[in-house]
Amino acid sequence: MKWQDVGEMPCSVARALSVIGDRWTMMIVRNAFIGIRRFDDFQSILGMTRHVLADRLNRLVESDILKKVPYLEKPPRYEYRLTKKGMDLYPILLALTTWGDKWMDQGKGAPIEYFHQQCGHKFTPTMVCSECGEPVHAKNVTPMIGPGLPGYADVDPVKSA
Repeated sequence: MKWQDVGEMPCSVARALSVIGDRWTMMIVRNAFIGIRRFDDFQSILGMTRHVLADRLNRLVESDILKKVPYLEKPPRYEYRLTKKGMDLYPILLALTTWGDKWMDQGKGAPIEYFHQQCGHKFTPTMVCSECGEPVHAKNVTPMIGPGLPGYADVDPVKSA
């Protein structure tokens, strides 16, 4: 299978990675969340080549994660803003941040801390069950075949792993 075909797999992770799975894309999305909007600002902060940045921004626009908004008519200039679909990547970004802070900080601590605006407290992002509110971890979750995986109704993913 070729990388460009991975988004056609009946796998939620593969589909997501087909859009955000390279080393630059989530860095662009991270910067969009902190308010970076213009091409030159993305380029100077990330230090990536203009060609690669243009390619990734175009893919994010095509995937409806970012939208191009004109801010100057002559010459035409655009800002890149997160769409609703793009905003829904925030929990993924927080999960990656939490993992990086825990395992990759080299003992220096988190480079950025997060404060919850409603309660005013610093917090550590935690994934919880949407039904009971309890934290979820790999050891207390059982994956089961869903309706989007045709032909695999008799496969038990726990026994297959």
